[in-house]
Amino acid sequence: MTQPLVSLLKAQSYDRDQLRANLETLLAPMGGMAAFVKPGDRVLLKPNLLTGARPAKECVTRPEIVYCVAQMVYEAGGKPFMGDSPAFGSAQGVAKANGYTAVLDGLELPMVEFRGKRYETVSAEFNHLRLCKEAMDADVVINLPKVKSHVQLTLTMGVKNLFGCVPGKMKAWWHMEAGKDRDRFGAMLVETARAINPDLTIVDGIVGHEGNGPSGGEPRRLNVLAASPNVFALDRALVEILQVNPALVPTVAASQRLGVCPDLEMIQFPLCAPEELQLADWKLPDNLVPIDFGMPRVIKSTFKHLYIRFIKEPMKAYAGR
Repeated sequence: MTQPLVSLLKAQSYDRDQLRANLETLLAPMGGMAAFVKPGDRVLLKPNLLTGARPAKECVTRPEIVYCVAQMVYEAGGKPFMGDSPAFGSAQGVAKANGYTAVLDGLELPMVEFRGKRYETVSAEFNHLRLCKEAMDADVVINLPKVKSHVQLTLTMGVKNLFGCVPGKMKAWWHMEAGKDRDRFGAMLVETARAINPDLTIVDGIVGHEGNGPSGGEPRRLNVLAASPNVFALDRALVEILQVNPALVPTVAASQRLGVCPDLEMIQFPLCAPEELQLADWKLPDNLVPIDFGMPRVIKSTFKHLYIRFIKEPMKAYAGR
């Protein structure tokens, strides 16, 4: 069995030139971007576009990361596009609120709103998942998560970010379906990640979000960039950097239980080792809360979505004629 490779690098700046140089160094042990992207490939860039409500609180993947990665994809001959499916709000709206406009316009990088389509997962238990067509049909998927604490799942990293490939309103129903069973929800997230099977995950850990995340905490410097073709190995390395017990993170615990997460000693670290980048006092949530959304919230959100899609937007379009 080939040892998975996780590239870790100390990085302190979102300055585009410095960030670009750091990303090239980060990917060099894996053969650079050209090892993942071939000329003509349609390449999905999947950042974490959680919310537009707290700009500057580091709740989303920084646009500078997307800019540099998109630039590298173009140079490898690929055709990048960006997409996500926030549980609340549109990807376009969240991106705009977090300063993505200049990135999208400057690179002519298309943005797509994810839609649903049924795809079978590896596990028969979750073969009724609805995953977006745009992610499943892309030639290459580059996963671009943000390191954050999470009040439901302790931490959100590479695996959890791929839940954004479940269409928006379906997320709430999946929270409900899992009830309060964090282990089951963790397994569902792992199976989602296995179905999408990202070709490359690059983690924005220069400034993370600690405490009552994914949006209610505060920014915190980690000064880390991380990358790997193996999203499960990458998440395992990140919990080591944050010094969090893997058993406390449902996605990592599930990946270990399902046999897709390698032991730490089996992972190759060609640049920095996790212990060189460790933080002693990363803040986890004050209290974990149940993972179910609750029926009233789901119903309210669903009706709001239907109102915007079928009443408000058509009326705006009609008024603009």
